[in-house]
Amino acid sequence: MDILSNILGGLLALIFLMAALGKITGSKMHVDGFRQWGLPQWFRVVTGIVEFVGAAALIIGFWEHSWTAVGALLLGVTSIGGILTHIRVKDSFKQTFPIIFLGILSFIVFFIRLSDFPGFN
Repeated sequence: MDILSNILGGLLALIFLMAALGKITGSKMHVDGFRQWGLPQWFRVVTGIVEFVGAAALIIGFWEHSWTAVGALLLGVTSIGGILTHIRVKDSFKQTFPIIFLGILSFIVFFIRLSDFPGFN
């Protein structure tokens, strides 16, 4: 299971790092998306920072497994917020599926590393 959580954690870290940097730097796609969803641009930046922290925790988790659990949980909860946003504005399943998929992967990694989560030793 260590190999699986490392592979999934690495993929999630890469994907969320790219998404976070796009949000933080204000890429057109993310600026337009938050505008379309009726969310303020400051929230785009905050979301990017949260995603960056979650991805960084996954990377640290290669050496300290409890960080993997924390990062995966943070990104899983963030994904729930993204899913609810897509549902609120009635986006199509095609538009919503990527964040659903990333949320599921995040929670899989979290549950694999649950025994490493602080306080669950």
